[in-house]
Amino acid sequence: MMAGEKTENVITAGEESYRRWQEELRQDPEFQAIYEEEAAKSALWLQLVEARLAAGLTQKQLAERLGVSQAQVARIEKEDYDAYTLTTLRKYVAALGEGFSLEIQIHTPAERAEDDVHIPVIGS
Repeated sequence: MMAGEKTENVITAGEESYRRWQEELRQDPEFQAIYEEEAAKSALWLQLVEARLAAGLTQKQLAERLGVSQAQVARIEKEDYDAYTLTTLRKYVAALGEGFSLEIQIHTPAERAEDDVHIPVIGS
């Protein structure tokens, strides 16, 4: 066996070990709840940034539309920010302009059990 093949086998084994460990963690309800909350936060800030960019706006331009400082827009778009309010999100999306909308879905426990992948709204 050549050195490159050995390295590749070690990497493949490591990836498989990581996947098994991750699956075991996801079976723990407490870990799963934390994971879903963090995934929701991550998905939300990224969606906000992507929407602003799709609207062709800078943070400063969006701030002017909202009547706030650029720093406040930056805070809303920060990856670790978790103090969103529905009012703030509605205003942010409205300031993006025509064609943008905010959608929130509430799932029953039965619907959640049917979903393979679920990224909840923060607080669910």
